[in-house]
Amino acid sequence: MPNILLIEDDSDLARNLTKYLNTEGFSATHVFGQTDGIRAFESGKFDCVLLDISLEDGNGFSICAQIKASSDIPVIFLTASADETCTVAGFEVGADDYINKPFRPRELVARIKNAMRKHGVSSSPQTLRCRNVTIDTARGVVTKNGNEVFLSALEYRLLLLFFSNKGILLSRERLADELWTVSGEFVSDSTLNVYIKRLRDKVEDDPQNPDILKTVRGLGYKAVEE
Repeated sequence: MPNILLIEDDSDLARNLTKYLNTEGFSATHVFGQTDGIRAFESGKFDCVLLDISLEDGNGFSICAQIKASSDIPVIFLTASADETCTVAGFEVGADDYINKPFRPRELVARIKNAMRKHGVSSSPQTLRCRNVTIDTARGVVTKNGNEVFLSALEYRLLLLFFSNKGILLSRERLADELWTVSGEFVSDSTLNVYIKRLRDKVEDDPQNPDILKTVRGLGYKAVEE
């Protein structure tokens, strides 16, 4: 799946945006400032950089210039600085797009995909697979042993979150927040239990002894790594 580097010093925005991007089929890595941003870029392999202008230990213009000096990956500014001078300066140092805060998450995802497409990077998430279950993210279709499994919208988003983070512990709070974000309604512990049970009933060979969606007692759940 496409790897996104988010350089943003607003911790609340970064946390929510990272979570959203991960559920949309991206793998998002967040760092706070210029020093950590450059270090992360140089040590990782990313397909797009999302970048704030005002950072505690530097500024986004400098980071963008350094990235563009050694790479052709797309860079998108996310900033509250909406004046023409900042916008022009952003494009002059090589930015591919400039998005003002606050922004609409779905529009941001569309712009990320557009920027990546222009740079020849596929923005379509790969087929996600765990054991004998596969998610075709392009069509939104889930299959088990080649046969389609019919999931509700919330069940699908929950499974997508698990498969996009295989081997990673997902807390009950994060899972509940994801369902809340999608449904717009508060999700209680008992409601989350119901959705986990329904999902296991549909994708596990033996729901009473799950082989795909494992419980980490007292902490949460995770999809197994193959």
